Amino acid sequence: MDKKIEPLFTPWKIGNVEIKNRIVLCPMGGTSLFGWMERHHFDKDAADFFMDLAKNNVGLIIPGIAPLRNMIGGSWLYKAKGAFKKLKVYMEEFHKTGAKLFVQLTAGFGRSFSVPNSLVPMLKHKVLGKLVKPILNVEYLCASPSVLPLRWVDGVNSRALTQKEIRAMVNAFAKTAKMCKEAGVDGVEIHAVHEGYLIDQFTTEYTNNRTDEYGGSFENRFRFPVEIVQAIKNACGKDYPVSLRYSVVSKTKGFCEGAMPGEKFKEVGRNMKESEKAAKYLQDAGYDMLDADNGTYDAWYWAHPPVYMPRNCNLDDVAHVRKFIDIPVVCAGKMTPEVSAKAIKDGKIDAMGVARQFLVDSHWVTKLMEGHPEDIQPCIFCHNACLAMSHYKGVANACAFEDSVHMSRCALNPTTMDGGKYDIKPAKLAKKIAIIGGGVGGMETARIATLRGHKVTIYEKTDRLGGVFIAAAAPTFKGADKALIEWYRRQIKNLAIDVKFNTEISDISKLDADEIVIATGAKSRKLKIQGGDKAIEAVEYLNGKDVGERIAVIGGGLTGCEIAYDLHLKGKSPIIIETLQDLMVSNGLCLANSSYLRDYFKTNDVPVYLESKCLEIKKGSIVIEDKEGKKHSVKVDNVICAIGYNPAPLAKAGKHVHIVGDALSVGNLRTVVWRAWEVAEKL
Repeated sequence: MDKKIEPLFTPWKIGNVEIKNRIVLCPMGGTSLFGWMERHHFDKDAADFFMDLAKNNVGLIIPGIAPLRNMIGGSWLYKAKGAFKKLKVYMEEFHKTGAKLFVQLTAGFGRSFSVPNSLVPMLKHKVLGKLVKPILNVEYLCASPSVLPLRWVDGVNSRALTQKEIRAMVNAFAKTAKMCKEAGVDGVEIHAVHEGYLIDQFTTEYTNNRTDEYGGSFENRFRFPVEIVQAIKNACGKDYPVSLRYSVVSKTKGFCEGAMPGEKFKEVGRNMKESEKAAKYLQDAGYDMLDADNGTYDAWYWAHPPVYMPRNCNLDDVAHVRKFIDIPVVCAGKMTPEVSAKAIKDGKIDAMGVARQFLVDSHWVTKLMEGHPEDIQPCIFCHNACLAMSHYKGVANACAFEDSVHMSRCALNPTTMDGGKYDIKPAKLAKKIAIIGGGVGGMETARIATLRGHKVTIYEKTDRLGGVFIAAAAPTFKGADKALIEWYRRQIKNLAIDVKFNTEISDISKLDADEIVIATGAKSRKLKIQGGDKAIEAVEYLNGKDVGERIAVIGGGLTGCEIAYDLHLKGKSPIIIETLQDLMVSNGLCLANSSYLRDYFKTNDVPVYLESKCLEIKKGSIVIEDKEGKKHSVKVDNVICAIGYNPAPLAKAGKHVHIVGDALSVGNLRTVVWRAWEVAEKL
């Protein structure tokens, strides 16, 4: 083990509970031991996932939020006695690993409930809402401290919770926590004065307009979380640990508008001065730990940092508030082991909080301890499978229902929380496999096929593995993507997979193989306008082509927006032209990612032309037609075309010919990797 990270592997205490090391699995939606959107039950997939982590040296495990009431049906969790009976048996085995486990309990979401688009009619039409209320009470799921605009549904407000409903929740927290204690759970975590969820909405002035005992003064706004911990301590005893998920600073400028890192702005939520007071107040009320970061759903990228956010983005704020309390503090938010270890050594924080890295590589702590960090498959912060909740103008949560139910899967590792569907099984007959194309799709297919016992050869037309992902990883903020490419290259080398570089295949019939996999990617779409040939392709720019200072980016999807972001970071002046009603209209792109870029462009005055199109590219200018049909000229040095790609398979699929990656259908890394597994497991 590297001496720099040794502080991570020292013991610490939460109340009277000793934790063997300072690595904490922070909770993620979809990893509850009691199910997520289903009826309460003991969830075997989640239990197996956590047991694997416990056996791989995680100190404290906090499963994802367990709703106090079933989201479907509305029954209270404390009535699910069968689930707690199974949990008790599980905890007896779990504790043999030496790890500890806290169950996170949630009062709910309030205005932040990510309403699936299919449920919007139940909010907009009262009659329809009443009809489905006994099964799915969407109005209750969105109920907030006050009447507030919903985060995910344009033009619809939440209703205010009644005092009776609040007291029922406090009572449910106490009863459920007592059942957790009786089942052998080491502690509970309250969700949350954090991220703009329901309890947090009570604590911040911009979301709490109440005039009763739960609104107005500081003490009234924090009454709900105080009553919760007091009720739990009364039910479970003062020594039973209660952690609180806590956002130090809201980083919020207004409804649906967050603040950029380093930006000077007026905070509408919890500022640092109030947080200093609140942390001490919550400690004195009885909380034994703060599990901390920053943000709200209006500034979601602080709590779920995408690739654009800096590493250790919440550390300074968490370390600051730590000075005002005596209880331990966990810090989360793209934390790195070296920085975390030093912060722990210096007394700035007490433990390192990590979440999604566990989804892609559940053994990363063991690899770190054994001195093999290069073997850790990196998380790239894409949220494509773990949190694929997308939102854009006119559409609520566009995430597929299957993804809503099964959150916290992983784009890069289909085996995570999958119930054994993607387990790697030895091939019945070892075959010779030819894979044409050494991009991510080709490399992943080769890796899984080799692990199954096949003999694989990759044919790559260039001198490097990585394909178009090399260009995609080029921007300075794509360090994790670069690390992923290097991880793949090491895997191919370590598995002794034969790679034929500088070998372009034009006729698959000449290959000596039992099965052929086509992974030849896609080709850029062309602008079919006057002067369209003057445009530079996105890949050309990403590969280093000079574009001047004033650049028009045609296409406001993720690729175009990331290019515009990269250009602006370099000090250039981009504009974005998009035909649709919003940027990044995609049903698979997490709002944490897209809202960062939208807020960045707004904060930095990057011109965005929506519902507009480029009619002509001239030398030194372009002609744009806006949504009202007006035409105007804009001076530019160059135009970058980012209007998408078309699959470019070398050959058609057949009995022994399979297509993976963008050659089959243009998507994202999740579609590429999961398809690669599906093909490799059938070879």
